[in-house]
Amino acid sequence: MTQPPILENFAEDGVFPNSRLPLLIYRSAIAPQNVTPEALEALFANNGWPPQWRSGIYAFHHFHSTSHEALGVAAGEAHLMLGGPKGREFDVSAGDVVVIPAGVGHRRLSATTNFLVVGAYPPGQHWDLLKGEPGERPKADHNIAKVPMPATDPVGGKGGALIRAWG
Repeated sequence: MTQPPILENFAEDGVFPNSRLPLLIYRSAIAPQNVTPEALEALFANNGWPPQWRSGIYAFHHFHSTSHEALGVAAGEAHLMLGGPKGREFDVSAGDVVVIPAGVGHRRLSATTNFLVVGAYPPGQHWDLLKGEPGERPKADHNIAKVPMPATDPVGGKGGALIRAWG
């Protein structure tokens, strides 16, 4: 990785809690010619975020109240909405990594047919799935407040940008 991550903040919007912590977008965390699901899994595992799945990104707005999440693009490209329905749109492609703080809304707007993501979480954190439906809060807010800060950055390890940005 040769460039620092993009930091994006999303405020609470009345439905999606979002976070005071910035979302991080690492462009080309792995050089596009070297990207494989295995390479992303090794990157995450070596930096203390155990990879848990390979799939896409849901096409509906959702967030996690019990975990932070790292999404590594293993193949293809996608157009995402981050920060919930009142958030902002971003394009991601193979080699990019998006680190989403607990509470931040996200969804896939469109993607190439070969779009594939590797998902990882800090040790001991297990994701839930909330859609911004009535009744989800304040329990979601309570859960988010209890999610511990990760000890490492899934891309940069103990000295990574996430540790500085979230410190």
